Amino acid sequence: MRRDYFELDVRDVDWYEDDGDPRQPTVSIDFYGPAEELRSRFLSTSGDVLAAEELDVSFRLQDSVDDSDARGVVSVTDRLTGDYVLELNARADDVLDFIRAAREYGRAAGDDEGRYRVDVAIEGDHFETFGKSTFLVYDGDGTLLRSQSLIPSGVEL
Repeated sequence: MRRDYFELDVRDVDWYEDDGDPRQPTVSIDFYGPAEELRSRFLSTSGDVLAAEELDVSFRLQDSVDDSDARGVVSVTDRLTGDYVLELNARADDVLDFIRAAREYGRAAGDDEGRYRVDVAIEGDHFETFGKSTFLVYDGDGTLLRSQSLIPSGVEL
């Protein structure tokens, strides 16, 4: 699937910079391509939609994290198989601001709640929502940037 089939939007992150009341950040991914292809990528071998704990979300920088106009690729993968479910291009500032807000929300909400949500839509129609607490960030060489990533306490990588 082509990366330009996807649109990414983030919500509920402004409170973090404005010192407002914490709200759970949400990343919305809308797909404008072959609907059945995307749906099939979210299915397990048993035919059920993959659960949140069966998916990994990451961001791979294509430029230095210090570049003001850095870009990268957001990926959602099947944790069991390692297969890409989807990939899309995004601005690094948007993703890193989102991760900072999700980290702060997690501190405010406690360990039992997901730190952010991923809403997936197909041409504007809701498909699925996943509650997540991990969002890994890698540099262009594939090195994990722990300080930029969202990694819950107690998780070993």
